[in-house]
Amino acid sequence: MAPVTDPCSFSSFSKCLTRHLNLILRVDFDSRTIRGKVALTVEVLEDKFSVLTLDTKDLKIFKVSANGQAAKFELGAQQGYKGSPLEITLPFELSRGQNVIVEVEYETSPSASALQWLSPAQTAGKKHPYLFSQCQATHCRTMLPCQDMPSVKHTYYAKVSVPKELIAVMSAVRDGQEPDPSDSSRVIYRFRQPVPMTSYLIALVVGALESREIGPRSRVWSEKEYVDQAAFEFSETETMLKTAESLSGPYVWGQYDLLVLPPSFPYGGMENPCLTFATPTLLAGDRSLSNVIAHEISHSWTGNLVTNKTWEHFWLNEGHTVYLERMIGRALEGEQFRQFKARGGWKELQEAVHQFGENNVLTNLVPSLKDVDPDDCFSCVPYEKGFALLYYLEELLGGPEVFMGFVKSYTQLFAYRSVTTKEWKDYLFTYFKDKLDILNKVDWNGWMYTPGMPPVKPQYDTTLADACIALAQRWQNAKDADLSGFSEADIKQLSSHQLIEFLALLLIDKGDFVFAPLSDSPSLSIQDPLPQSHVKRMQEVYNFNSVKNSEIRCRWLRLCVKAKWEEAVPLALKMATEQGRLKFTRPLFRDVYNFDKFRDVAVKLFKEHRDAMHPVTATLVSKDLKVDQRTGF
Repeated sequence: MAPVTDPCSFSSFSKCLTRHLNLILRVDFDSRTIRGKVALTVEVLEDKFSVLTLDTKDLKIFKVSANGQAAKFELGAQQGYKGSPLEITLPFELSRGQNVIVEVEYETSPSASALQWLSPAQTAGKKHPYLFSQCQATHCRTMLPCQDMPSVKHTYYAKVSVPKELIAVMSAVRDGQEPDPSDSSRVIYRFRQPVPMTSYLIALVVGALESREIGPRSRVWSEKEYVDQAAFEFSETETMLKTAESLSGPYVWGQYDLLVLPPSFPYGGMENPCLTFATPTLLAGDRSLSNVIAHEISHSWTGNLVTNKTWEHFWLNEGHTVYLERMIGRALEGEQFRQFKARGGWKELQEAVHQFGENNVLTNLVPSLKDVDPDDCFSCVPYEKGFALLYYLEELLGGPEVFMGFVKSYTQLFAYRSVTTKEWKDYLFTYFKDKLDILNKVDWNGWMYTPGMPPVKPQYDTTLADACIALAQRWQNAKDADLSGFSEADIKQLSSHQLIEFLALLLIDKGDFVFAPLSDSPSLSIQDPLPQSHVKRMQEVYNFNSVKNSEIRCRWLRLCVKAKWEEAVPLALKMATEQGRLKFTRPLFRDVYNFDKFRDVAVKLFKEHRDAMHPVTATLVSKDLKVDQRTGF
């Protein structure tokens, strides 16, 4: 069998491995750059080793040394999203098992895709600038030269110099602070991360931050305008941590802090060790959205402790994390809740497959990423197709308790390592060696390497969904004369989760499901988008325009735009631009773009807001709206 390689990196984990990073960083808001020095402790895996290749993108390299001796280096030509290889020729040869400390002095670009620099006007406080990083999947190389691949795990120490009125935090344990001896207007913050982790989990935030204690090992950080609300929203963090530990084993990272980022953060959360990033769209006065935090907590085991070896095996991170997240939900809310969330996830998977195209190989559970930017195929496919496989196996192999035993054993066996799908599958067959007859009947090729929906559709319990299905059916079947029969009482007993499901059902049109029916209930028809008369009546009786819950609001505004209700377009575009979470911004822009009358308006507004967006968000939305990133047309 050919050795595993990483198509997203210039480096090689078969020749050498970085074991430790020592970072010295100076954050400069005026130039929007970080001037840095990184010392990499590298273990050599072959004899006669003399050339080290690191990943970089848009970095200026000033100086390189190896064990204190000057080393020659060459920065190669840029190759798309992968950036430029930094080839370092050591002044000596090394043998297998030896270590070398390679030190690189460098500076980032103002356009580094890992870093978003916010002006004071873009923050809640309006007084100080703000910086945050987002390195997943392949953006750490724009922040420091490294082996930017999930197969390489290392510890790190860091010293970060920032203006003294600001605070720095990282994905590491805080280790004190001191005045910057070279500049009295600055302060140096120290950090240490003693648990080996991969480069995409290196994270840095600098801003006018405050924190509140929310548990014995947790604080929540944000600008002061959000910090008390955030402390309330995330007050159940310790309960979730203990529940996760009861399922998966001890939490090894020490501190579990949360940081609420500015609105432009492109994801719901990011599982940076010791410092989970969270979107402010969670701050809706509604704790029902805590499943996002359950997801990020779960990553402490599946993703951070056991990691996909390359991005082609991303489902190992996300499928297992969704499985564990829903097991936490099961422990706290009951099995029906887990079934309800799983059913919703299946529907999201159908929508994603429709968006890509059911024959698109990027909907494979294990796609090939040769010449493919991992950001371009980001979707819920590895999350929900991965979960569906694990749930299917759970049903085949003995139920949730039995299968959770496997998941726990898998995370303990492969802790501190990176794995491939083959290694996962081999261990599955070893763990369930008494059930090989069952495992051998699974259509592994259909699940892993075939595009589209999975070969088997799980049958989820519909108890909590039945009320949503019934109400959605009433609206779908209603004639104009029937609209007076709807009232506020229709939704009075529905939870936020059920309201999200109700609206999601109404968003589905015929074109979305050419390959599989959605509902477990045959009475729910799939039809054209709800008529404008219906959404206007829905606003009269349910007043969804006043709802702050972002999950509900996004689906509601999408429903209105699909119904071609012109009054909703400004509200949809406002939501698309006042926050940058990809889950909301992309579909809102797409829906307005597909409303022919407002296509030019969507493009014009995107161009006006593009510079304030996170680089990942701007790139993906520009593709959705067919706007060339280079020319702006």
